[in-house]
Parts: sequence; C-alpha cells; structure tokens
Amino acid sequence: MSDDQTASPVHVRLAHADDDEFILSLAERFVDFELPAWRKRSETLNGIRADIARHLRELPAASHLFVAEDDEGERLGFLHLQTQKDFFTGALNCHISDIVVSLDCEGGGIGSELIAYAERWAKQHRCRHVTLAVFPGNERAREFYERRGFGTELVRMVKVVK
Repeated sequence: MSDDQTASPVHVRLAHADDDEFILSLAERFVDFELPAWRKRSETLNGIRADIARHLRELPAASHLFVAEDDEGERLGFLHLQTQKDFFTGALNCHISDIVVSLDCEGGGIGSELIAYAERWAKQHRCRHVTLAVFPGNERAREFYERRGFGTELVRMVKVVK
C-alpha cells in the first residue's frame, strides 16, 4: 500500500525482505536517550532488535511493517503497526509498536508522515484508537506525540526485585 494521497515526497509501502537490514540498522535510535536506571542500554537494544527480527522473520498476522522512502527510493524510516484488542472495550486498536526515522532525516517531517499513515491505516482497518508506548526519558518523542494529539492513558510502574 503506497501513500500517494498527498503531494508529499514521502511514500509509505509494505516492508519486504530487502528492507530487513535497513530496519534493523535503525534499532539503536530506540535507546538514544536516557533510559530508566534499571534498564541496561545493551539489554534493551538487544531485546528490541530481537523483537523486530522476529516480526520480520515470522510475519505474524496482526503485525504490519512499513518503510518510508523518497521519490528516488531512498529509505527514510520505518513503522511497525500491530492490531490489538482494547483491554477495556474489546474494540480493535492499532498499536504503533515501532516508529523511527533515520538520523539524517530527523526533523524533516518523516515522523509526521508515518504517524499520519498509521492514523489512515487505523481508520481503514476500523480501529478505535491508535496507541503507542514511549520511555519517560525520550522527551523529544513524547513531545512529538503530544503535538499530534496523543495523551497519556496508563502509566506503567516498575520496581526492581532485589
């Protein structure tokens, strides 16, 4: 599915096997901020890479991976959507599992294009909400999401077992 509805130079398409290396190369962006004290950067990064690799390999039915590219086919970022049942209502939701833009493309509107794509996709698939999770220390991402209408619903609390 391509995003040709606007005059934007960004096109979003389904990811394919040739995109795996590109997608995995962006994983470090997910830990490029202050993590909670109990999270080790290397463990967190390894867990994220393993999860993305599993989705690329297994292609679960409720998992949808997309790549953003420009008119020349240069890959700019990726988006991983998952459909999930809402805990409280049972309604179908679209969860943004992963969204990331290449470092050299940051601030160029690619993230906004990916969020807009996720919202259109969610509407097409009759989802009630678009959800995502973000670490508290990722202030830039939190502000980005808030500017696009996302609000806090639940706060996940953690205590280290000693």
